[in-house]
Amino acid sequence: MATYQQFYENRVDGNYLADSPSLPLQSHYYYRDLKCFIDDNGLAGKRCLEIGSGIGRFQDLVDDYWGADVSAGLGVNYHKNYVVHGGNGYPLPSESFDAIWTLFAYEHFPDLQAGMLEIKRLLKPGGLVFFAPAWQCRPWGGQGYAVRPYGSLRWWERFIKASILWRDSLLWRSLNLFPKRLFWHLLFLFGVRPKSIRFSRISPNYEVFWGPDSDACNSIDPHDALLWFLGHGFRCLSHGNFLSAFLVRTGPLICQKELT
Repeated sequence: MATYQQFYENRVDGNYLADSPSLPLQSHYYYRDLKCFIDDNGLAGKRCLEIGSGIGRFQDLVDDYWGADVSAGLGVNYHKNYVVHGGNGYPLPSESFDAIWTLFAYEHFPDLQAGMLEIKRLLKPGGLVFFAPAWQCRPWGGQGYAVRPYGSLRWWERFIKASILWRDSLLWRSLNLFPKRLFWHLLFLFGVRPKSIRFSRISPNYEVFWGPDSDACNSIDPHDALLWFLGHGFRCLSHGNFLSAFLVRTGPLICQKELT
């Protein structure tokens, strides 16, 4: 945890965040989807939490905003509420938020299951979550094989780089994903609920920042995340039928915690 947390403390003033404040808010990949989520569900006046909030670019989209991240140094960017992950969760009371959103964050969580359970704990019954990590992060990201030139690589690394074009193709990924999805979905239909979220552990690079996912430690299939939510007392509003759930590829999962 110390290495992970220290990495993000050190990156606060680095080029990882340097250009973010100057970019138009509307240029964010998820701005339009998030704004619709807030407007369509009347969340502007509700208590909302952003997990993995970075510099808090979205803090003015709602009145009662709370940001949460791992770096205490990020707090200088906030004129609204900001809390730091304490190692055992966020210092916030259970069932205290009407909505939670998280963008490009959960792929970086060393303890993914604990992070998922925090969403469940912090949401009020009937509360909404907009869940949008970077899906299916590639295992070669940490070593920067996609961006490093062949001349800088050792001979076996060149084979890895050469394989990326095929391994990153839609055909290859479909052949690997769909049989697993079908198996787990059928088990779910027969009543088998996932206790822990399924994901692939990948190696993050906390020394060289090759790109946005080079520090990712989880590769998450949105179908696995969707089944986790369904198995933990949520209903999925964004992918409500079998076909859309089975074919989910990109974009957010929007789920609602069931009333108790």
